Amino acid sequence: MSDILIHQQGGVCTLTLNRPDKKNSLTSEMYAELANLFLQAQGDEQIRVLVLQGSETVFCAGNDISDFIENPPNSPNAPVFKFLHALVQFPKPLIAGVCGPAVGIGTTLLFHCDLVYAGDNAAFSMPFVNLGICPEAASSLLVPQVMGYQRAAQALLLGEPFMAEAALEVGLVNQILPPTELKEFVQRQGAKLAAKPLKSVLETKRLLKAHQLPQLQKRIAEEGEMFSKMLTEPPALEAMRAFQERRRPDFTKI
Repeated sequence: MSDILIHQQGGVCTLTLNRPDKKNSLTSEMYAELANLFLQAQGDEQIRVLVLQGSETVFCAGNDISDFIENPPNSPNAPVFKFLHALVQFPKPLIAGVCGPAVGIGTTLLFHCDLVYAGDNAAFSMPFVNLGICPEAASSLLVPQVMGYQRAAQALLLGEPFMAEAALEVGLVNQILPPTELKEFVQRQGAKLAAKPLKSVLETKRLLKAHQLPQLQKRIAEEGEMFSKMLTEPPALEAMRAFQERRRPDFTKI
């Protein structure tokens, strides 16, 4: 079965992350597929709204570390960066449904979504510092804008999870629902958008985001360059070794 399930109905295209045994962690192959699916949805006149979701117990555990070690994103053309640019430039409404853990890019991609709905079991975290690397997906720009500097610093410097209620309070999440009700609710919201005049929806999103697009692209490139460099340095190498050896990393001598 595919790692990404695709369902299209009534102008709403739903992409479901489908690696339950790996907590929906993303591989380079999945990033490439997501980038292509976003580009296809952008050009498909039958698709008016895109939905991204996981299961009722997990949204996305971030990068698949084993795949990440084998296929590090060490160039601007790496699949993850192609996905990020497709995400940032996507002109149609993008809705996320989040239940359970949303780790790393599982959280940072949400800052680019137009609507985010969460199950009451959702837990968000951006543990880049804990892995010896830096933020990505322009999160160093967007997280302070959405959450305020102090909360952004806490989330990004400590890398500790924050729950659905906190995400709602800071404006990352639009609404919280029971996990069993989330997918159906998201589909209803998608159908509402799909029924509206497409040009009006597209132009409204463009006007909302146009002023920030150059900044986002610049910050993604800046973060990506540093991210790739830091992957080869001792803290990240120690974090990766610790993962493979199933132990806590020791950064005290680095």
